[in-house]
Amino acid sequence: MVEKNLKAAFHTLGCKLNFSETSAIGKVLSERGVTRAARGDSPDIIVVNTCSVTETADKKGRQLIRRLAARYPEATMVVTGCYAQLKPEEVAALEGVDIVLGSNEKLKAAEYIDKWLDSRSKQIDVTPFREIEGFIPSCERGDRTRYFLKVQDGCDYFCTYCTIPFARGKSRSGTISQLTEMARAAADEGGKEIVITGVNIGDFGKNTGETFFDLIKSLDKVEGIERYRISSIEPNLLTEEIIRWVARESRAFMPHFHIPLQAGSDLVLKKMNRHYDTSLFESRITMIKDMIPDAFIGVDVIAGARGETREEWEKGIAFIESLPITRLHVFPYSERPGTAALLLGDSVPPSERHRRVNTLTAISDRKFEAFYNEHIGSEAEVLWEHPVRGGEEMHGFTRNYIRVTAPCRPELINTLSRVRLTGHDTSDPDSLRAQIIQS
Repeated sequence: MVEKNLKAAFHTLGCKLNFSETSAIGKVLSERGVTRAARGDSPDIIVVNTCSVTETADKKGRQLIRRLAARYPEATMVVTGCYAQLKPEEVAALEGVDIVLGSNEKLKAAEYIDKWLDSRSKQIDVTPFREIEGFIPSCERGDRTRYFLKVQDGCDYFCTYCTIPFARGKSRSGTISQLTEMARAAADEGGKEIVITGVNIGDFGKNTGETFFDLIKSLDKVEGIERYRISSIEPNLLTEEIIRWVARESRAFMPHFHIPLQAGSDLVLKKMNRHYDTSLFESRITMIKDMIPDAFIGVDVIAGARGETREEWEKGIAFIESLPITRLHVFPYSERPGTAALLLGDSVPPSERHRRVNTLTAISDRKFEAFYNEHIGSEAEVLWEHPVRGGEEMHGFTRNYIRVTAPCRPELINTLSRVRLTGHDTSDPDSLRAQIIQS
């Protein structure tokens, strides 16, 4: 068994699902007697949960691993996540890496640490993606107030630019009864908000015969959970039925949507092997804003994908400008080894990709500022998360995901308050200032 009194440090790159899984790894190690290293401690174990959505993500992973190995040369280093799954030998060759675990092995980290401590021989275990079948749900809080409920993993879509199916395996889920019970347990621990996470969560239930809509209706009935957020959902899987239910019937699902678009051109979407066109995407956005005018809508966009000629790029920009969305999450296209996109023509030079990123970012900034400006002077309900800026201030989020700051009152953390949004926070461009009017 892992020795007691060991201290572990955890580092996570990438998506909300990764953060949830890192917390689950930490829980497994905690059950074996390993404590979380405090700031300033020298950890005995380092767990790095990596991302590989772009080449930049791989690079950040390598840089982090090298930095940690140089700083803590005596620590046992475990590297897992998508980068480890896709390129295990490359990761294993990095200085200081002792254990490399694929997506199917990450929650068995304690077992591999035992093997390393016994033999001091490098441990590498990665299941081929087509053989990844297991699903281990988790509902973890980590260092945050919000809980992250992992309901689904893997993806069957195989978009031409994407490596996630190779890193995560096929789509699979937990059961509604199992996940609802986890939400109840979070409520019993004092949890107020849960973010529903997964790789392609709208595809929930392919292995159980259940549906995502049935899942969220079940979760909505859990007493004590005041808020749910859907981390990201494909537009073709965000049905009109779901939108109508969130708008009119749901008790606790927030007016907050994150919907990947990836490109505003039908030709580019077809080359990407996306499962919708711009007409369907626009219809979903229009329905949300008609039924929930104050909804926050975040949208993912890739800049400079193969096939995005100047003409298609200009079509895409016009389409994105026309949408009543709140914010863009912009990613420069990244060439990923083994993806079908490499067989497509019309490669966009890196300098032009960078220019397109800047254009999309400017559009996002304008839309985001306009959304915030619409809410200055209004009242809202905020769930306070944790202190910021040395403990002098705290932050939280409104129902529609406006980040707010106010002077810290520790007794309000993880509680709901009525506030008035008074203006922009000059120290934080992503926040509005809030005056508490009822707590």
